[in-house]
Amino acid sequence: MNTGVLPSRYVPQDTLFLWMLVNPEYPTLVGELRLSQLVADCATFTYEALWWNFPLSEDLPLVPGQTFTAGERGSAPGAIDDARPDRWGERIIRYIDRPARLSILEMLLFAGDDRFGALGVSVSAEQYIPRHLGPYPQLRDLAQLSAAVEDLQIQAPVTAEMQRLIQPGVTLGGARPKALLQTDAGASVIKFSELDDAVDTPLVEHATMTLAAYAGIVVATTGVLPVLARHGKARHALTIERFDRLGGYRLHCLSARTALRAARLPESYSALATVLLRLGHPDRQGAMREELFKRMVFNILMDNTDDHERNHSLRLGLDGYYELTPAYDVVPTLQNLGYQALSVGAAGAVSSLDNALTELSEFGIRRARAIELIRQVVRVVDGWPEHFRQHGVVRTDMELLHASIDREALLSQRKAFR
Repeated sequence: MNTGVLPSRYVPQDTLFLWMLVNPEYPTLVGELRLSQLVADCATFTYEALWWNFPLSEDLPLVPGQTFTAGERGSAPGAIDDARPDRWGERIIRYIDRPARLSILEMLLFAGDDRFGALGVSVSAEQYIPRHLGPYPQLRDLAQLSAAVEDLQIQAPVTAEMQRLIQPGVTLGGARPKALLQTDAGASVIKFSELDDAVDTPLVEHATMTLAAYAGIVVATTGVLPVLARHGKARHALTIERFDRLGGYRLHCLSARTALRAARLPESYSALATVLLRLGHPDRQGAMREELFKRMVFNILMDNTDDHERNHSLRLGLDGYYELTPAYDVVPTLQNLGYQALSVGAAGAVSSLDNALTELSEFGIRRARAIELIRQVVRVVDGWPEHFRQHGVVRTDMELLHASIDREALLSQRKAFR
């Protein structure tokens, strides 16, 4: 059995192969990836003639022989771009793996076998041969894993321990340090603080996610683990159960960015609601669009302004319809920006509930129902201080959170809908 590609032995090549791993026991060849001859560091894609199952995204229709390209440097077309590592994963590939070349093809290959979603990248069209990954760290490795993550952040010399514990390719999203941790329940994503975080971000994220659940929002299942204190201050790591897996199956996923681009729609909450109307099961569309509206309201009121298009995603169910994944990366950003990353309504990205009420037709919600949903969220957000204290958030962190979540611009909006 082939153990996979090792970074130290990898020879750069301009053709790789995309596989579908819905059932990892039976990988299926989807098509061919190449480096573009027209745009530097850009991947192109052509479907394998025998792949007929489903288009990977709306902008990758099943057209025999057609070559697709995003036409942008450092990119791959359609849903394939979501198979890339996030910014933290890229950092690991550049600093720890250090393959002989660092094009978009290497980023796709070295994201590894257990990336977000169900796509895999191989050096062979005959058998699935991905980037080799060793066994994942276990709970007993948590202290060493946390130390290795800190060493990577300060660019300490790479050690065998770092290479063993830190592996790329886990999630959609951003640059926050993360890894996969093997637990009794299977592989979980584990996230750590950045060295310059103002608060114990993993603990605050857990508190925020569990608060969102009280507002009737479907969230990823999270937990916290204590890690070594720093400068006398307690710290935690956040565990997140994977929602792109179902038993032994992997679920094909699209970021909101990919879904919106494929539909040629702007990056807004209302446009994402339109995508759900197009791709979701007819019996579940209404509930999903209401859910998205509540997520938008919660993000506004909790000062989560990092709600960008990769922090929302869809997954393809085994029934052939897409649905919203559970919410993830929901945490106050503590910047008091006053605008969201995604557009909210007619006033653009302005973080106001009045703005959120301006495009209700796109959500399929009447105004009276929208106000009822806002009030549901407001009642829960009003109780955030007690909820956070119950989850162990310390006084100094509470003071910083209060300055954002309860500042006049947000508190006055909550009062208006009580």
